[in-house]
Amino acid sequence: MHATDLRPTLAVSIVSHGHGPLVQELLLGLAQYSGAGIARVILTLNIPEPPPQAPTGGWPFVLELRHNTHPLGFGPNHNRALAGATEPFVCILNPDVKLHATDPFPALMQTAAQTSVGCAYPLQLDAQGRHQDSERSLPSPWQVLRRRLRCHPAPPATVEWVNGACLVLRRSVWQALGGFDEGYFMYGEDVDLCLRLRLQGLQLARAPAHIEHTGQRASRRAWRPFWWHVRSLMRLWRSPVYKAAQQLRHAPEKTTTAS
Repeated sequence: MHATDLRPTLAVSIVSHGHGPLVQELLLGLAQYSGAGIARVILTLNIPEPPPQAPTGGWPFVLELRHNTHPLGFGPNHNRALAGATEPFVCILNPDVKLHATDPFPALMQTAAQTSVGCAYPLQLDAQGRHQDSERSLPSPWQVLRRRLRCHPAPPATVEWVNGACLVLRRSVWQALGGFDEGYFMYGEDVDLCLRLRLQGLQLARAPAHIEHTGQRASRRAWRPFWWHVRSLMRLWRSPVYKAAQQLRHAPEKTTTAS
C-alpha cells in the first residue's frame, strides 16, 4: 500500500466516557484531514451523552453510533466495535487525540501493511509539541513505582509496548489475535496486546506520522482508577504472556521505525 492511496480502507474505533467536546473536535479533525482514507468511525457512547454534530455537508465517512446500556471497559468496548469489521485496517483511537493540519493514517496504514509488523503507531506529542514517552519497556514493579513518583525513565532500548492512544493494525492481525484481553479493566490491555503481538514474531513499528495526545492517566488523580491500574498490573505480572515476554528479552531484536 502506498501513502498516496487514500481509498477508504480504515475502521476507527473511539470510545467516549463523557468526552463529548473532545470527541466533537476529534471527529471534525478526522473529517477535515483524514476523511478520504477512513471508511467508518465507530463511536461508542459508554455513558449517556449527546451525539456529535455533523459538519456542513455531513461526515465523509460512515459514523456508526453505539449506545451502551451500562459502561464497559476499554477492551470490551473496542472489541465489540470492531467485531465483524470488513475494512483492511482497524484503528484504536483515544478521544483526547488531536490532529493538526496533517493526516497520520496513510503512513500508519502503509507501515501496518508490512507483513513483519503487528501494529503501527505514530509519534505522540503533547500540547507544547514535546515528545511523549509512549514507547515503553516491559513494565516491572520498580518501573511502575518510579513513574508514580514522577521519575522520568530513559528511552527504552527496545520498544516492548506502546500506549493505546492510536494503534493501527491489519484487520487479519487484529482478528487472529482476538482483540484485547477483556480480563483487564481500563488498564493493561494495550500492554498485553503488544506483548502478544511480539510473542507471535510481529513488530511494533513507529510510522512517520504524529498526533497530539494531551490526556493524562486518571489513576494519577483518583484512588478508584489507581486501584483498577494496580489490579490490572497484578494480573499482567502473573500472566503467562508476561512471563513469555520476559524470556523474549533475551532474543536479539531491533526496534522498527518506518521511513
